Amino acid sequence: MLAFLLASAWAFAPQQTGTHQSTQLQAGKDELVALAEANGDFLGKTIGFWDPLLVTEKDFWGLGEEGTIGYLRHAEIKHGRVAMAGFLGFCVQSLPIVAGPHLTPPYRGFVPDVTPQEQWDNIPLIAKIQIFVFIGMLESYGEGAGNPEGYVHYTKGGLPGYYPPIAGQGRGQIPLNLYDPFGILPEKTEAQKIRGRQVEINNGRLAMLGLFSLLSESAVPGSVPALDLIEGFPKYSGNVMVPFSSDFTLAPYYELLFK
Repeated sequence: MLAFLLASAWAFAPQQTGTHQSTQLQAGKDELVALAEANGDFLGKTIGFWDPLLVTEKDFWGLGEEGTIGYLRHAEIKHGRVAMAGFLGFCVQSLPIVAGPHLTPPYRGFVPDVTPQEQWDNIPLIAKIQIFVFIGMLESYGEGAGNPEGYVHYTKGGLPGYYPPIAGQGRGQIPLNLYDPFGILPEKTEAQKIRGRQVEINNGRLAMLGLFSLLSESAVPGSVPALDLIEGFPKYSGNVMVPFSSDFTLAPYYELLFK
């Protein structure tokens, strides 16, 4: 959540042009502040510009100020999207219709009536690896692999959070895009798109807090009093920060890898 320190809408600002570098950077930061103050949170107030670590003045990996801010903005948006999916996934996987008994087990090793974290633990290792490989493929494409038409990297003036259309890729085997796969959403104006991006950022921030509250209460009962009042709230004694801890070890491969 380091990017939370940055403005909520920097990613959507037009790029500055000019010949004097200091003028460019100052103009970029000024616009960053203006956009931050324009993005209201879900309470109707203003988050404002807050940068106690002075990350707007850093230069990550030689990207420059604008490239660094683009990188952090993209990271925040991506973490927010993952948190929103994780929060909803935790809630859905806690429902009896999902966690309860099935006539046909959804995967080998399925155990009914366990927590969402235990459901993950019970998935075979090969299935977990397949999931991560698939995510890696999506990440690679989202970083510009395959040179999607019109794609500009978010550290080089592109739009942070943007994922290029994927339909037709993979030698034509991918039929749908990730966003609006069926093409049923109405076309939005530029103002509506900007507002939608701001809302997504705020929802993502809230989802990050929400997901960690679920995981915290699940691991340490009573740590989130509001959730502790829910009868039957899932409890988990494992370590959610080590996703392969239950079934993954390099011990069998040690001699092959290091000898």
